[in-house]
Amino acid sequence: MSPIDRIAPTQRPAGNNDGTQQWRSLLFCHWQIPIDDLRPLVPKRLEIDTFDGQAYVALVPFEMRTIRPRWLPRWLAFNFYETNVRTYVLHNGRPGVYFFSLDASSRLAVWAARQGWSLPYHYASMSGNIIDEQHSYSSQRSPDRVDMLVKFRTGTAGERSRPGSLEHFLFERYLLFVEHQRQIFEGQVHHQPYEVFHAEIDELHEQLLAAAGLPAPRRLPDLAHYSPGVDVEVFRIRAVESRVP
Repeated sequence: MSPIDRIAPTQRPAGNNDGTQQWRSLLFCHWQIPIDDLRPLVPKRLEIDTFDGQAYVALVPFEMRTIRPRWLPRWLAFNFYETNVRTYVLHNGRPGVYFFSLDASSRLAVWAARQGWSLPYHYASMSGNIIDEQHSYSSQRSPDRVDMLVKFRTGTAGERSRPGSLEHFLFERYLLFVEHQRQIFEGQVHHQPYEVFHAEIDELHEQLLAAAGLPAPRRLPDLAHYSPGVDVEVFRIRAVESRVP
């Protein structure tokens, strides 16, 4: 097994980015999950990444703002809501994210991500608001009617994401891996470390995990965190493992 370098992916790649984004008002809901429940759903050439032997699955709703490729003028950038379902993986000792699904409220974003990144995006009607310090996100995937509603409040500041900590394991993720046409591809983003706060979940109804083939949680998240957001550079996806027969 290759040694795990959790610092190198946090460093900005050389050269120009392919685009920029702003991720805002992120809610991270994490559940511990048996590795045996994850393994059949993750490509065999990706290893399940764990912290102290424990695997995690996450539900992450947030706002995507000022989305644009590098060549597009800022005034033409667009905004939408997104919710992703993900777990944490390794490829040749490099830690990253594997997405089971990504729901977005922009048909253009869904088309572009499927065409350009081969990511499992779905169009969904989504909304978010804040009333009396309570945040909420709601989503309904079309045409499958896979629903999600979460209401939460932000709390005290979380622990700093120092290397070796659970926070660093969960939040300092700058690589994504996807399998397409029997090849493994890697994408990279860069941003400053998240400012993270604890979150208190007031209400959660979701069908996205079960829709992805995961066991439906019958409890509130084991961990819930909120981040105001980060400004993100996006770099070109590339093949990192050749096609298998």
